[in-house]
Amino acid sequence: MTDYSSIDTLLEMFIFETSTLLEQLEQTILDCEQTKDYGLGVVNEIFRIMHTIKGSSTMMEFHNISTLAHVTEDLFSFIRERQLQLADDSAVSELMLGSIDFMKVEMLKIKNGDPADGDASFLIEQLRSLLAEMKQSHGTGNAASGTAISVPDRQSPMESKKSGTSLESGHCRYMAVLRYDEGCEMENLRAYQAVMNLQSELQSIAHVPEDLLEDEKAVAEIRREGLRLSFQTDKTYDQINQLLHQISYVRSIVLEKQSDTGVPSVGEFTPELVKEQHKLDAPVIPLREATPRAQEETKRGASSQQSNFISVHIAKLDELMDLVGELVIAEAMVTQNPDLQGLGLELEQFQKASRHLRKITTEMQDMVMSIRMIPLSGTFQRMHRIVRDMGKKLGKDVRLQLVGEDTEVDKNIIDHIADPIMHMVRNAIDHGLESGDERIRRGKPAYGTLTLEASQAGGEVLIRIRDDGRGLDKEKLLQRARQNDLLVKNESEMTDKEIYSLIFLPGFSTKDQITEFSGRGVGMDVVTKNIESVGGVVTVDSAMYEGTAITIRIPLTLAIIDGMNVRVGESRYTLPTTAIKESFRPAAGDIITDPDGGEMIMVRGQCYSIVRLHRRFGVQTDVIGLTQGILIMVEQNDRQICIFADELIGQQQVVVKALPPYVHNLASIEGVSGCTLLGDGSISLILDVQGLLNGK
Repeated sequence: MTDYSSIDTLLEMFIFETSTLLEQLEQTILDCEQTKDYGLGVVNEIFRIMHTIKGSSTMMEFHNISTLAHVTEDLFSFIRERQLQLADDSAVSELMLGSIDFMKVEMLKIKNGDPADGDASFLIEQLRSLLAEMKQSHGTGNAASGTAISVPDRQSPMESKKSGTSLESGHCRYMAVLRYDEGCEMENLRAYQAVMNLQSELQSIAHVPEDLLEDEKAVAEIRREGLRLSFQTDKTYDQINQLLHQISYVRSIVLEKQSDTGVPSVGEFTPELVKEQHKLDAPVIPLREATPRAQEETKRGASSQQSNFISVHIAKLDELMDLVGELVIAEAMVTQNPDLQGLGLELEQFQKASRHLRKITTEMQDMVMSIRMIPLSGTFQRMHRIVRDMGKKLGKDVRLQLVGEDTEVDKNIIDHIADPIMHMVRNAIDHGLESGDERIRRGKPAYGTLTLEASQAGGEVLIRIRDDGRGLDKEKLLQRARQNDLLVKNESEMTDKEIYSLIFLPGFSTKDQITEFSGRGVGMDVVTKNIESVGGVVTVDSAMYEGTAITIRIPLTLAIIDGMNVRVGESRYTLPTTAIKESFRPAAGDIITDPDGGEMIMVRGQCYSIVRLHRRFGVQTDVIGLTQGILIMVEQNDRQICIFADELIGQQQVVVKALPPYVHNLASIEGVSGCTLLGDGSISLILDVQGLLNGK
């Protein structure tokens, strides 16, 4: 079992929340750039995100991120206060996207355990210059490059309190009670993060509970009494109220201005004191609705929305999936136990109980698999940035359309296909879409359209990357393949799909010049290998001057598949049922042997190659004659072969296990994608149809 206690929960939360905020911010900037409108709501949203990132990164001592966020916050604070309408927002967009890229790189370093040591000084200087220009042009008389950036020392809240117990000149003292949304979880960590964020804005902060990180009772106390704060500041009541409203997951806020000098001690700062203060005439502003009915509705709404969703570490889901897989194997080992053979009619109650167990196991398996499913929208949305950046650099007007982005796929598969999709999108823009002038000459709109489309078909997901560009030139593809000696088949016998598939060969490129994006012939072969590593296939269709469509066909999940078990000698093999077209016992008259000894079978006028598994894997068997065994016709990527085995054992769901590393070291395993444990306790190798086709 994984030792989850060893995981730094605070760092995990920081990485998750900051990464989510950066994705959200990037999409916001791209939307603004498209609509050419940085409205007040958007400016507030950007300010809030940057304020949150600044506070959390300061707390985690990633000062290059916090400093950059601070300067960006200054810029949008000025825009917000003056309610400026940006005449030219392109500079702001470029700077914001550059800052997001920098922070993303730093987050990647943090995830990998590397030091976040990037230098953001160039971006900071540009942001300061932009802010100075804005101040000068809007008559503040102060061209200073933003507020002074001070990185607060990482003091504990109590240390902060002790450092200033007397009221400074011009300051007032306040008390506040923050209550978090029900079901938000980790209230102590969120409270700690809030306190650290507020330290850069408020002074002499004290809080109850005092020990937010180590005290096991802190979470319960915050849920029961709220996070109680006292502090002093020179900010106005409204400014403080606005500042507190920016804290995430806070359901309600009570804020009061104090009249005494000095800061109350923690001992004085009790719930009773807070309740007593509520009786005063000082303004009390709840975060949401003020009336009891409205508060109750808000409470119910927040509860129904927040408590229905929790964050779960992916490692826990992996372990749960493994356990369900073991349960599926155990269920098969019980119901298919060899000791039960021949006793079917005498075990009526056992059979009934077995069917009930199988039903429960199947439902549990479906439920666990559905938990791991996540929509493709996150992967698709990231392509907006790729399209935007490449379009600008190549001088092409490209419009991205997303279709079926809510289609869900297993989390592990999404991790494997994100990069291949990005690569194909880049290729489509660079290779496929023509320049605006060329498109107009061909009677097309000046802008090119790139469509990302996803749909589910049975146990598979289809992802299609389609452009309306110039299409693939078959003659040029064949010419380049001849030049690089990449043809393995007579050109006259090649179908259109086989010619188009040449682009997936290693080292193949139709570009005459190497550019920033393509031309080295490296990429598409890696794309196909990545897709094939998760059991997927890639096909391409094209029409000259009309466009190209690349289709990725991937399984919904890698964990459990429907398989057909076959026997060869004493060995067992499993074929994915999705690849099987039919099985049959051949007639002697349909078998053809060519002069080189290659065996083929004639089926309804078509000739198919035969792969004998006992020869392929060196297995001893008594079934040598083709008419004695069984042929299974399988298909992948529009290619078919017939696999010869001794007999079919039966169909069942199998749990896919990776081959042990020592097996990889012993011999070549092309044609085998993994292994599984069968109900009788024997191990079965899962056959990789694409590998068998490649080895033919």
